[in-house]
Amino acid sequence: MTTIEDKRNIHNELNLISSGLIAAVSGVSWEEWWTYDGISGPAFWGLINPEWSLCNKGRRQSPVNLEPEKLLFDPNLRFLHIDKHRINGLISNTGHSVIFTVENETRHHINITGGPLSYKYQFHEIHIHYGLHDQFGSEHAVNGYSFPAEIQIFGFNSQLYSNFSEALHKAQGIVSISLLLQLGDLSNPELRILTEELENIKYGGAEMPVNRLSVRGLLPDTDYYMTYDGSTTAPACYETVTWIIINKPIYITKQQLHALRRLMQGDARHPKAPLGNNFRPPQPLHHRAVRTNIDFDLSKYPGKTCPSMHRDMHYKGDEKLDAVLNIGRSIVWFR
Repeated sequence: MTTIEDKRNIHNELNLISSGLIAAVSGVSWEEWWTYDGISGPAFWGLINPEWSLCNKGRRQSPVNLEPEKLLFDPNLRFLHIDKHRINGLISNTGHSVIFTVENETRHHINITGGPLSYKYQFHEIHIHYGLHDQFGSEHAVNGYSFPAEIQIFGFNSQLYSNFSEALHKAQGIVSISLLLQLGDLSNPELRILTEELENIKYGGAEMPVNRLSVRGLLPDTDYYMTYDGSTTAPACYETVTWIIINKPIYITKQQLHALRRLMQGDARHPKAPLGNNFRPPQPLHHRAVRTNIDFDLSKYPGKTCPSMHRDMHYKGDEKLDAVLNIGRSIVWFR
């Protein structure tokens, strides 16, 4: 049993650690300091920088583990709409992630509407998170199952705010569409456009132009998703994000994953560690609802049953989609 004296000692030790870390990073920008590992990793983000306190104290943090048995069907959720036209931008190795950012001078913005959104959002950038091994890499998990990688498509509320930076820390400011990536023999064609430039951004700070990317083309052929209110998954962990997790993976090849795993955090002179494993662990839900537009009321579909042996939960939307989340084996099947 932990005594009051034990608690005081633990508190004092944490204060000493924090003081030592603050001294260690003095003179270094916070953006350069934080990583996904060790004493500059996720567990310490909110302890060291007071402006990042939400990373440790926030109760609406992301990512999360999605539990199929706790999903709430919401008949008011609409289908998601993303403009189809192609855009130009830059793909960069930031030292934390691989990010595609749309050109500032783009005349035809890509708008994101519908779904759980009450406002119009304007596409801004794409983040790629991935592991150094196939067993993990995604930030979101489904019933404890992680995917090798995850793509996050970010947009900002263009009806209330003038740009992404302003919206980042404002209410209803950001939308993020999460695409979970599964290994396959044939990659999503738009993902190929992004990964073709990876050899040119091997080191941190490098960037290359990417032309005629279809953000809509990254999405799989399904209208079904899960959604919840959360945060950005990197410091300062702002709780301003509406998350939309698409209920079907897209595919990435072993060759593409290998190219991602060759990327380094630092520059050519000081490459530091590999860029991979750039994911934050799942955060507690704290009683938040995760809603879905998948109607899993089996009584509406005669002949459909859930075999008790595997405790399969069948989500049926229409004749074109039958997604099975195998709860018993912690494996996600999409077909």
